[in-house]
Amino acid sequence: MKKLQKKRFTLIEVVIVIVILVTLASIATPMYLNYISNANIGAAKTQVKLLSDALTGYKTDNKDFPSEESGLQALVENVDDLETWRGPYLQGSLPKDPWGNDYIYRCPGEEGRPFEVISYGADGESGGEGENADISSWE
Repeated sequence: MKKLQKKRFTLIEVVIVIVILVTLASIATPMYLNYISNANIGAAKTQVKLLSDALTGYKTDNKDFPSEESGLQALVENVDDLETWRGPYLQGSLPKDPWGNDYIYRCPGEEGRPFEVISYGADGESGGEGENADISSWE
C-alpha cells in the first residue's frame, strides 16, 4: 500500500502570495482613504446646511440670529430665556463635525453675511486644502 504524501507549500509560493496581497493592499488602501475623506467632507457640508436651516428657523421665531455668546446651543435650548423661542430647532444635541470638532458659529459673519457656520476640516485649524479645507455655510 502506497503511503499518502502530504502536500505542503514551498517558501517561494508563500512569498509570492504575500507579494500579491501587499500589492493589492497598496492599490486599495489609497482608494479607500480617499472615499472616507470625501464622505467626511460631504457629511460636514450636510451638517452645516442643517445648522444653517435651523438658524433660519430660529430667526423666524425670534426676529434675529442667536448671539455669538449663545452660539449654536440656542438651537437646542432656550439659553436666553426668550418668550418667542419655539425650539428646539434641532433634534437631539448639537452635532460635532465628522472629525470630532465643534462647529464654529459667528454672528455676524464675514463679508457682511448675517452669520456663518464653519467646520475647520480634519486638522481643526483655519485654512488648508483637501480634507483640511474649511467648510462654510456660505460656500
